[in-house]
Amino acid sequence: MVPHLVPRQLVRLFRWQVVCARGASVQPRTWALASRIPSLLSPCGATGTRHLVCRSSSSTSPCAPEVVLTQERYPVTRLPFSVVSEEDLAAFERIIPGRVVTDPEVLEASNVDWLRTVRGGGKVLLRPRTSQEVAHILRYCHERNLAVNPQGGNTGMVGGSVPVFDEIILSTAQMNQVISFHSVSGILVCQAGCVLEELSRYVEERGFVMPLDLGAKGSCHIGGNVATNAGGLRFLRYGSLHGTVLGLEVVLADGTILNCLTSLRKDNTGYDLKQLFIGSEGTLGVITAVSIQCPPKPTAVNVAFVGCPGFAEVLQTFSSCRGLLGEILSAYEFLDAECMRLVTHHLRLTSPVQESPFYVLIETSGSRAEHDAEKLSDFLEQVLSSGLVTDGTLATDQMKLKALWALRERISEALSQDGYVYKYDLSLPTERLYDLVPDLRARLGSRAKHVVGYGHLGDGNLHLNVTSEAFSPSLLDALEPYVYEWTARQRGSVSAEHGLGFRKRGVLSYSKPPEALRLMQQLKALLDPQGILNPYKTLPAQA
Repeated sequence: MVPHLVPRQLVRLFRWQVVCARGASVQPRTWALASRIPSLLSPCGATGTRHLVCRSSSSTSPCAPEVVLTQERYPVTRLPFSVVSEEDLAAFERIIPGRVVTDPEVLEASNVDWLRTVRGGGKVLLRPRTSQEVAHILRYCHERNLAVNPQGGNTGMVGGSVPVFDEIILSTAQMNQVISFHSVSGILVCQAGCVLEELSRYVEERGFVMPLDLGAKGSCHIGGNVATNAGGLRFLRYGSLHGTVLGLEVVLADGTILNCLTSLRKDNTGYDLKQLFIGSEGTLGVITAVSIQCPPKPTAVNVAFVGCPGFAEVLQTFSSCRGLLGEILSAYEFLDAECMRLVTHHLRLTSPVQESPFYVLIETSGSRAEHDAEKLSDFLEQVLSSGLVTDGTLATDQMKLKALWALRERISEALSQDGYVYKYDLSLPTERLYDLVPDLRARLGSRAKHVVGYGHLGDGNLHLNVTSEAFSPSLLDALEPYVYEWTARQRGSVSAEHGLGFRKRGVLSYSKPPEALRLMQQLKALLDPQGILNPYKTLPAQA
């Protein structure tokens, strides 16, 4: 139900359409807004209630072309690890009876990333259910010098979750149990293989929310989220996993179980070891359980979707957001016109506002519906009357909220259907966040099918994507290292939230000094001296 809004300045009436699902009736809300504001378009645009997490049809279609082996596409040499033998398979079968997979058809999905850009040649998939089983497996692999590729939901963007050669795939999919939840503190303890969306439902039924939300929430695992330090759509409100994760259970390369699964908000005793593994991408240890702080579930959630005439107006609207919405602002996401064209073309979604150069999704979350609605009303009046926003729509009920969020969350899916995707996940100064997009359009010209920019403006995080009909070495050469050099000149980061994985490991030096790289390599050598955990990932190759 749309809350009653009491405008403060009655200049002239303006219809602010509440977005609806396809086929639903529209109940326009009449607001008093400033003059010279064009009437909002009123198509019931965004599609209804289909699941927000859909993998690209190119990922699952039986007609999709086979992905080239990573070892053939990229210059990488296999390290001197052992090869899995029949004796090894028998040993694994004793450790986890009935959960050793060698069927090539089953293995195919675990060998290819969901973007279909890298493909390994793993011949064994192991499915442990407990930390003890993971410990036995890693202890055996350590003794045999067998390389291991930890894998969660396989939703990563940088090739970090699939083998490069024939590494053993260690899946956490069957480690999917909630261990405990405290209804007063909101502290959740669970195994690493729990799917984020299922955890969200679990805690929401108890009056809380997960502190992170991702477009891939229907597939990604919480252990993988932590291992990659995933950011996502709630970062602006709740911060990073470095702050919300309270404890971890991790199995080290030699099979040692490191139990730091505390549920304490404060623990100032010695080094905070869990921080080593958050964002380590499975290269220092395998996360098997997580303790995480869940905030109370907001009782009043609103989403506004607006059009802006330029990126300068997107920035100014954000400044107004922070000033007028304050503590209830929970998300500020932007996308350019090219993104909107892709989601409307490939996914048949419909824009609920008139065509604009930029679009912004603004979410507020609070505990008092009337209070939040009044603040949002004041904000929208101001940005519309000042010309920062030219058109917009508002949603308050769950179905309509999801319809608006789909326009932002499913951009990656639309890109995957547009061709081969070159993905860049950059942190940049907010005022320069979009400058690289038009720069690249001019640089690449017709060689690129589309160059688009979208992301978490409130976090200074740009998702830069370039599509082409097929993988092109010449196009890649035009993009890299140009994109990384440009980012380094702005003192930005070459990976804001996706991690480095296989595809970005060679560009770490654009964001970290040599001293930091050496220390990282020393930590890797200390915790995994044989280098069996997720080799060829995260850190640059050493001579």
